[in-house]
Amino acid sequence: MRHIYRCPLRWADMDAYGHVNNVVFLRYLEEARIDFLFRPEKDFKQGSVVARHEIDYKRQLVHRHQPVDIELWVTEIRAASFTITYEVKDPDQVYVRASTVIVPFDFSTQRPRRITSEEREFLEGYRDDEEEAVAA
Repeated sequence: MRHIYRCPLRWADMDAYGHVNNVVFLRYLEEARIDFLFRPEKDFKQGSVVARHEIDYKRQLVHRHQPVDIELWVTEIRAASFTITYEVKDPDQVYVRASTVIVPFDFSTQRPRRITSEEREFLEGYRDDEEEAVAA
């Protein structure tokens, strides 16, 4: 299963050429990740931190009033980290393909922690190891 986040575009997201600035895509990924991980029914209450981002820019996204879809899924689950893969896209084209390595974190002890069995069960529901062919 995959999670879809409808991300609104804002005027401040534009660069001087009317395109969404590349740096803004990190914020879009963060918004999608928060929408995915911090829902009332499944919450990573103990916290998590980003260990790594990787972004592959495919096309420029021109600012518009309609939201863009961010589709995300889990591609790897380890004992103390997991990887989320994203596509920022419209039905007919992909603008960005990205991944983020997340480390569960206990803010009270200021230390990384293992993924709980409840968190693992939740993440497994969104696991998809298949890589989709993405048009350049």
